[in-house]
Amino acid sequence: MNKKIVLVVDDNAVILKTLSLALQKYDFDVVTALDGSEAVGAVRREKPDIIVLDLSFPPSFGAVEWDGFRIMQWLRRIEEAKNVPFIIITGGEAAKYKERSLKEGAAAFFQKPVNNEELLAVIQRLLPVAAPQAPVPA
Repeated sequence: MNKKIVLVVDDNAVILKTLSLALQKYDFDVVTALDGSEAVGAVRREKPDIIVLDLSFPPSFGAVEWDGFRIMQWLRRIEEAKNVPFIIITGGEAAKYKERSLKEGAAAFFQKPVNNEELLAVIQRLLPVAAPQAPVPA
C-alpha cells in the first residue's frame, strides 16, 4: 500500500515539526510548506491526499499577501488539489473563523494547540484506508 501524503502549511516551524512527527508515527508521508507559494509548489510536486492548513501568515515584503483562505482558494484552482480535503488549524478565535472555514469548503476545523489524536481521527475518517490504527514501531 502506498503511503498517503499529508501537506501541512503553517508559518510556525515548531507546529510543522510537531505535526510532522505525530503524523509520521502513523505512517503518513508528510510534506511541509511555510507559506502559500511553497504550498502551491508542494501540491504540484507531491500531490497530497489531504492538506492541513493554518489561517494566519505574516505579511511578506513584495510578495503575495497570503492567508489560509486565499491559499485554499489558490490550491483549489490547481488540478492536483481540486478534490483534496482541507483541515483548517488556527490560533485565532474559533468563533470568528470556524463557520467561514467550513463554508469555504474545509472538511474540518481545529483550534491550536491541535489535539493530535483528534486530528488523526479526522484524517482517518477523511482517508479511511490512510493509516494503521496504531503507531508504526520504530
